[in-house]
Amino acid sequence: MSSSIQIAVVGSGYVGLVAAVCFAEMGHQVICVDNDQRKVDALRAGDTLIHEEHLPELLGRYRNTKIKFMTDLSEATRECNAIFIAVGTPQSETGDADLSYVEAVACEIARSLTKYTVIVEKSTVPVYTNEWIRRAMERNGVARHLFDVVSNPEFLREGTAVADFLHPDRIVVGADSERAAAMLSAIYKPLTEGTYYTTPGAIAGSCNEHAVPPLLLTSTKSAEIIKHASNAFLALKISFINAVSNLCEATDANVQQVALGLGLDSRIGPKFLRPGIGYGGSCFPKDVAAFRSVADQLGIDFNLLAEVERINVSQKARFVRKVRAALWTLRGKKLGVLGLAFKGETDDIRDSPAIELVKMLMAEGCSIVAFDPAAMSRTKEVVPESRQMSYADNAYAAADDCDALLILTDWSEFKDLDLDRLNKVMRYPIVIDGRNMFDPAIMSEAKFTYISIGRPTAYPVRDAVPEVAAV
Repeated sequence: MSSSIQIAVVGSGYVGLVAAVCFAEMGHQVICVDNDQRKVDALRAGDTLIHEEHLPELLGRYRNTKIKFMTDLSEATRECNAIFIAVGTPQSETGDADLSYVEAVACEIARSLTKYTVIVEKSTVPVYTNEWIRRAMERNGVARHLFDVVSNPEFLREGTAVADFLHPDRIVVGADSERAAAMLSAIYKPLTEGTYYTTPGAIAGSCNEHAVPPLLLTSTKSAEIIKHASNAFLALKISFINAVSNLCEATDANVQQVALGLGLDSRIGPKFLRPGIGYGGSCFPKDVAAFRSVADQLGIDFNLLAEVERINVSQKARFVRKVRAALWTLRGKKLGVLGLAFKGETDDIRDSPAIELVKMLMAEGCSIVAFDPAAMSRTKEVVPESRQMSYADNAYAAADDCDALLILTDWSEFKDLDLDRLNKVMRYPIVIDGRNMFDPAIMSEAKFTYISIGRPTAYPVRDAVPEVAAV
């Protein structure tokens, strides 16, 4: 098997496009397939379509050379040895993952398959999906010896997805045949043998030639469960620390100190122990719901996940109560909002708690002036400009003459705001921080009333009253 492998990636969203450019970066020849001609044309022209660090650089390096974009899955199937399915698996009304796009891709591959090919699940799918793909292939007349189905889940964080792909904690390959396992091992060889990390211009990260990512070979079913279980557990950690933050607020404890004490335990670790307004995005909400749905269908009591979801929903309602408590009444209030994406460093607004909160506050009669470094154009499609909703060019314009400023997304650039300037433009210097981005003591010194999650409210430091000389 040559070092360069012909790979097709079906889907050009957050997972598919990142996988495609990273496979090209690793030395493979890649065809990225999408059925949306406008997206294909944009990608051919160098538009990444999504906000993601390193993506413009890699797309510029490899487009129309090591990576081609097309709408013809039949052609890609004939040319490639491995096909990664990275299409959407949205949540259905019942909470299940909608696998209709995965099924459609499998059937289309089946109609063009003429040689042995490995079909790889890259989308997040419930356990047993590999068996359904296999059945779909066979029902469309493909001989069993011409294909294998592999589960290769992604563990990417939006905003750092390229570095996560090339410097992973682990590479999970669920394969039920040695031939398929060998194909995936060869694809990831530049990472697992460390040769990628010695190449000029390699994307920097946690791995290097001496510390390579482990390749974990499992059954297909185990790999499918690993992905859902990983996301469910991370969502559990977020909901847990949010519940702890509520206890801290009731007792005047400091959740930041509590989280530090928890995170220093090597059995627990500090990651995902940051309280806030709840998790969102394209993964956690639907993956927790899908994992719980699978458990229900199999007769497994997994009510713990229902409680994770309940805490996540209640966290947004608690934040609205914080705003009301700070302002007494909400109707007619003008609120500045910093952040609309579901997290910082991305323009993804899917299931964004920030947007949900904006809608909840508008329903209470507030007017909103919002700023986000990357997500405003996407937000305008779901929350158009109106008498109640407007968009600002920068953070200070969002805060101008507002009754309170709300921080709803943890963009790193918000930490560098000029607090003196911010204080001067606001009608009332009240900051309600849903991401705990500032030190309460610093906000107090800067003359703000500062309300955060799970920490005592900080009030402005008053200027000393000059002593009156004795007569």
